[in-house]
Amino acid sequence: MSTRSSGILLHPTSLPGTFGIGDFGDEARAFVDFLAASGQSLWQVLPLGPTGYGNSPYQSLSAFAGNTLLIDPRQFIGEGLLAIEDLAPPPFRAERVEFDDVRHFKDGLLEQAYENFKRDPASNLRAEFEEFCELSAWWLDDYALFCALKDANDGRAWSNWNRELAERQPAALENARSELHDQISAQKFFQFCLFRQWQALLAYCHARGVSIIGDLPIFVAHDSADVWAHREYFKLDDQGNPTEVAGVPPDYFSETGQLWGNPVYDWNRLRADGFKWWIDRVRFSISQFDLLRIDHFRGFAACWEIPAGEPTAQNGQWIPAPGRELFVALTEALGDLPIIAENLGVITPDVESLRSEFCFPGMRVLQFAFGSDAANVHLPHNHTRDVVVYTGTHDNDTTAGWFASLGETENNTEREFCLQYLQSNGRDILWDFIRAALASVAETAIVPLQDVLGLGNEARMNLPARLSGNWAWRYKAESLTDEIADRLKQLTELYGRS
Repeated sequence: MSTRSSGILLHPTSLPGTFGIGDFGDEARAFVDFLAASGQSLWQVLPLGPTGYGNSPYQSLSAFAGNTLLIDPRQFIGEGLLAIEDLAPPPFRAERVEFDDVRHFKDGLLEQAYENFKRDPASNLRAEFEEFCELSAWWLDDYALFCALKDANDGRAWSNWNRELAERQPAALENARSELHDQISAQKFFQFCLFRQWQALLAYCHARGVSIIGDLPIFVAHDSADVWAHREYFKLDDQGNPTEVAGVPPDYFSETGQLWGNPVYDWNRLRADGFKWWIDRVRFSISQFDLLRIDHFRGFAACWEIPAGEPTAQNGQWIPAPGRELFVALTEALGDLPIIAENLGVITPDVESLRSEFCFPGMRVLQFAFGSDAANVHLPHNHTRDVVVYTGTHDNDTTAGWFASLGETENNTEREFCLQYLQSNGRDILWDFIRAALASVAETAIVPLQDVLGLGNEARMNLPARLSGNWAWRYKAESLTDEIADRLKQLTELYGRS
């Protein structure tokens, strides 16, 4: 990234609309228009993969597939796959995603669209579908079979399927492909529709000068097509269950650490295969996004591995990872990597050395800036050009919620330092934060939409270690006013980011 730029963090599920969840339809394009009108050139999203239990985009069923809840069913009408009367939704809440109800409704629409596609597909659509299946077979075949088998096993994790299928014995897989042929084809069709709509939205963004920052989680979920299809790349026992799982030690967010539960990599086996799975994963990701934020970058230097079965993340240990070897292999295979490294948390010199060697921008978060002293690296005067500054992230409270949590006691040194540093009386703290981010020497500045809209704790996207209630926030279409766009554009131009 060679020029100053800025943008907004918003996961597509948080877009408004009548179908219970944001999608790749008209409301997404209206948001892109708002970005352009406010002088923003970046839209950062969270991972777009299909989610499982807990609805976390960081616990996806696949490192390659997309979340079909993001499909806009209105686009099926023009293609003859649905009629307008098919689209009458139940009365979904406007401000929160009710995931189970939305999934039931949208899955029904997708199944209906697939049946209509089978009966009378337009010739161009059939040709596009077949081409998509051929070009994507290297990941799509395993994913579609995984989903069909998961449905046939009442949603149970793959390690609880019968032994022949869990171990991918060839005869069992061949029988499953035959018996579940139609269900497998349906899953491929759903992915085709999803990626077709995503590419159209991406083109719309580019036509308006907006680039997309994607998000690549370092780990994948245990109950995923990737772990099932590539057991050899993960630390699993003979039954396919993890022997160690990933997380982080006690930190800012949790006194007992964060127990994510993802299986950890067998780096020796990945190394022996030339890191092919990782090369395929990153190549695919950079084909879908303009820039790529890698979550938990410090895990490429060392990973906090916790024995499976531990109730918390406290009893783990740091296990070295071959990050340098991996990124050398990625660079040799793919060239310069358009990567942003999420280097938050317990960061040691080896992590920063790895980031610097490959010239990946790191992250700074203003909400972390005021808890110590003037040497805090998150304070704007300590920023460098090669970082991306955020007012907050998806894991933080909104800035309004964070500031309110500080209270107004005279002995609250963090609050007083914040006000003194920003030369603020606190009445317009959100725009004081936005101004500080945009004024930073950092080449890139990102502001969550919740902060642009001035929303409080009720709009928080994720509270790490909370078991439910995350990822559900949505904004209302009328919130994106011309006044907000003009104010953001003025600051963006003032600080040379337009």
